[in-house]
Amino acid sequence: MLIKDEGFQVDDLAGTAFVPLADFSKEDQFLGLPNDADAALVAGLFCQLSAIRIEFASFADGRGFSLARQLRALGYSGRLRAYGHLIPDQYSHARRCGFDEVEIKDLQSRRQPQSHWLANADRDRETYQDRLLRCA
Repeated sequence: MLIKDEGFQVDDLAGTAFVPLADFSKEDQFLGLPNDADAALVAGLFCQLSAIRIEFASFADGRGFSLARQLRALGYSGRLRAYGHLIPDQYSHARRCGFDEVEIKDLQSRRQPQSHWLANADRDRETYQDRLLRCA
């Protein structure tokens, strides 16, 4: 299940393999990163990537937010997805850090329905990309 500003969405990349950096090849377009990855190691792949998915192993570990900001600051303009253990209260922060969407498991979507996520989507509509464009 994907969460975007419009609410829950069907995952159009369901079944897509997000390849770890260590196994990434010239044919791959979808990169999966742990939240402690080095953004500088990924920068050379930006033109090849269709999407990057950053995993959150725990909602208490915010390194994925920092990684997203670093990737955007380095110039990544493609699709950026947060995956794993995030809670609705973190949604607006994820958007401000540069994430386009959050992927959660179906069980979590039943425990934390769309209304919980949308309540947090309205806190701050300006995203990291918006601020960069405004400052340019």
